Amino acid sequence: MGVVPNKSKECIFCKIIQGTLPSKKVYENDHVFAFRDIAPQAPVHVLIVPKNHVDDVLDIRPEQGSVFQQLFLAAQQIAGQLEIAGSGFRLVFNSGDHACQTIHHLHLHLLGGAQMGGSMVG
Repeated sequence: MGVVPNKSKECIFCKIIQGTLPSKKVYENDHVFAFRDIAPQAPVHVLIVPKNHVDDVLDIRPEQGSVFQQLFLAAQQIAGQLEIAGSGFRLVFNSGDHACQTIHHLHLHLLGGAQMGGSMVG
C-alpha cells in the first residue's frame, strides 16, 4: 500500500489505506481501496474509497472526474466477487451533515445480500 497523496493526518480512511488501522479488505487496485463497513447496514456492506484523499463529492475538480469511474468499476468487480451482482445491490454517496456523512473522505457504499427495505427514490 502506497502513501496517500494530500492525506489528512487524522483521516480514518487514509490510515486504513496506509495499513496503520486494520480493516477487512475486499478489493484494492492502484486507485481505490475497498473494505467491509464496521457497522454494516446490510449483509454485504462495503466502503469503496479513492486512495487520493478528497473530502467530499463536492470537492472533486473537473480533472479528477475519473475518480467516479474508478469507484464504479470497483463496485462492479466487488459485486461480482461477493456474488451479489445478479440479485441486485445499492450504491450510495453521502455528502454533508444532512446526508449523515460521518467520515470526510469521499467513499461509495455498496450494500446488498438481501432485499433492501424502503424505496429511497424508486
